[in-house]
Amino acid sequence: MKQLKKVAVAILLFVAATSYVQAQSKVAHIDVSELLSQMPEMNAAQAELKKLEETYRADIQGSVEAYRNKLTQYNNEANSMSQEENQKRALELQGFERNIGEAQQAAQQELAQKQAELFEPISKKAKDAIEKVAAAQGYDYVMDASPGSGVIVAKGKDLLPDVKKELGF
Repeated sequence: MKQLKKVAVAILLFVAATSYVQAQSKVAHIDVSELLSQMPEMNAAQAELKKLEETYRADIQGSVEAYRNKLTQYNNEANSMSQEENQKRALELQGFERNIGEAQQAAQQELAQKQAELFEPISKKAKDAIEKVAAAQGYDYVMDASPGSGVIVAKGKDLLPDVKKELGF
């Protein structure tokens, strides 16, 4: 019986201590992806990325059209050319294909690099604003409530309106 009392007292103390610690920490949440999508700077960055992507797409499309025209021409003239000339043309077409593939890869890499370059200062600005609002309101922890971030229940204070106000929109 004494053992049972000791276990019950230990459990009671553990629950009380846990409740006390939880009462000391203030937790809030914010949907960071929603905040970022509403920032005016993000719209400008996305427009710049779209313009750059369209430029690359137009360049690559031009190369693809030139390749198709050359392929059609070589196919039409294949019967009148020597075997050696047809092999040279086939190698030339393979080089064309390789160049198009490399251009597509380079464009994707440059777009990813530009995206990181444009989004990094925007993300930093949002993070700084979140930290400032959380500190001003006395929050110890701010959870990201974006879909897929791992927050299942978000009953605490939502800082999105306050952070938007801090950022001026």
